Amino acid sequence: MPAPKPPPDPALAARVADAAEVLRRGGIVAYPTETWYGLGALAADGAAVERVVHAKLRPEEKPLPLLAADLAQVEAVAELPPLARRLAAAFWPGPLTLVVPVRPGVRLHRAITGGAGTVGIRVSSGQVSAALARAAGGALVATSANLSGAPPVAQAAALDPALVARLDLVLDGGTAPGGLPSTVVAVTGGALSLLRAGAVPFEALAAVRDEEAPGGG
Repeated sequence: MPAPKPPPDPALAARVADAAEVLRRGGIVAYPTETWYGLGALAADGAAVERVVHAKLRPEEKPLPLLAADLAQVEAVAELPPLARRLAAAFWPGPLTLVVPVRPGVRLHRAITGGAGTVGIRVSSGQVSAALARAAGGALVATSANLSGAPPVAQAAALDPALVARLDLVLDGGTAPGGLPSTVVAVTGGALSLLRAGAVPFEALAAVRDEEAPGGG
C-alpha cells in the first residue's frame, strides 16, 4: 500500500506542521481531504472529538468517520478482518471508508463508535490530510467541514463563518477535488454491507469480496 507523498510546497508543509501541533494540544481544525474540506480532531482525544460534534451541530448518534495516514494508524484503533484487509489492499489510500471492529482495549468517544463497538476509517489519498494525520501522530476525525445539513465545501474561503468561529485553525491547502464522498461499507466476517454510495463503486468492492481468498482451495 503506497503512502501518499507529503506536500511538496514548503509553506504548505509548515502550515500542516502548525495544524498538527494544534491537534496535539486538543484543538479542532478544518483541512482539505481527497474529496472536500474536512473537520478534524485527534480520534484519541475525546474532549476534542466532542468539540467537533458541537461545532458542526451534528446529531450525536451519527458516528464520526476517521482517516489515517497509513495502515499502522488504522491498526492502532481498529481490527481488520481478512475481507477488510483485501479491500484495503485494493482501494487504500483512497475514498473508501471501512466500518470494522474497534481494536480491543482502545477507547474511542461514543461520537466515533455510535456505541456499536465499530469504527469507520480510511487511509486518505489526500496529500494534505495524510500528512496532517502523520504529523499529528494518529487517526483524525474526518467529517465534512460544514454545519450539519449544509453542503460540503472545496475551498477554505467558502467555510461557513459560524463554523470557523468555533475552530482553532483553518488549514488552507488550496482547492479540494470535490466530487463524490467516500464510499462507506461495513465488513462483518465475509459479508459486505453498503452504508453510503460514494467514489468507489460498490460493484468494485463486491468483485474483491467474491474473489477467492488467498490460500483458498
